[in-house]
Amino acid sequence: MRQLVYYVAVSIDGYIADPRGGYDAFLVDGDHAPVVFGEYADALPAHVLTALGIEPPKTRFDTVVMGWNTLRPALDAGIPSPYPHLSQVVASRRPRGVDPAITLTHDPLTTVRDLKTEDGRDIWLCGGGELAGTLLPEIDRLVLKRNPVVFGSGIPLFGSAPYEPRIFVPTGTRSFGSGVVVEEYVARVRP
Repeated sequence: MRQLVYYVAVSIDGYIADPRGGYDAFLVDGDHAPVVFGEYADALPAHVLTALGIEPPKTRFDTVVMGWNTLRPALDAGIPSPYPHLSQVVASRRPRGVDPAITLTHDPLTTVRDLKTEDGRDIWLCGGGELAGTLLPEIDRLVLKRNPVVFGSGIPLFGSAPYEPRIFVPTGTRSFGSGVVVEEYVARVRP
């Protein structure tokens, strides 16, 4: 069965973006880059893959799920379909005009539950925080690229999700000279 994997950069204090949705404070260069550009190349947008001369390996993810605010920077940059090598699903509370390659959903929880029953590779939850909070019951794995920066405020990892403890078991931690730490967790199966 496919898993929903929340793979995201995060600050030390748990923010995935600054208060305006920006993420420029996160490190791109450094000795952690081979993980991002190698192991997780499926999660790179097409324009980055092209610039780096990388073909998407299509080994980890075949679907990306994101919120409207996560898609918006690509649209603002004139990129109507940032992940054409993946099936793209965007959660939006209202109708939107989008590229035909993008599927809109107003019910992301049901959509993800349906996607998980289909054959295929894992599903990448790209963001944002509010969507991650909504999808928390369905998240099977966390892969956090914890950056050595404190934001103080911004968009929280799980938005404004209500208090409802869910246990994740750590499965690996890799520290890099850049200061980035890649933390991996698996959701504990509920009895």
